[in-house]
Amino acid sequence: MASITSLVSALFLAFCLKGLQYFHLIKWNPIGFYKKWELFEGSSKLFQWSFFILVLFIIGFLLFITLRYVYIIPAILSSFLLGLFLTITLEWMALDLPLQLSSFKKLSIPFMVVVICLLRFLLETANFHQREHTAQKGN
Repeated sequence: MASITSLVSALFLAFCLKGLQYFHLIKWNPIGFYKKWELFEGSSKLFQWSFFILVLFIIGFLLFITLRYVYIIPAILSSFLLGLFLTITLEWMALDLPLQLSSFKKLSIPFMVVVICLLRFLLETANFHQREHTAQKGN
């Protein structure tokens, strides 16, 4: 179940990132780190996006497996805090923003919302399956 949930979230996040980039709601390219790190520069965009989806799948799978044991904390709180931390960190690195208070105006709110919603999806699903597992163990 973790693999299906992670795959769905990785595909949805990649689709949303492409849409956010297309409509200029984020000012950075989701696969732009290939150029920055000089990886896969000669390969096709399809391969670059496929590899990116694979990386998102692995990250989602690890989050699913790891965070299912924190079912005591409400998923809305943990997904909100983790999502804010992740999105601010990612955009800060992607945009090379200075450590100033005025830099918060350049952060993308739609990107934050997408990531927080996907984390909520992952956490709620992980919590549900963990509770089901412990309930079956008790019977």
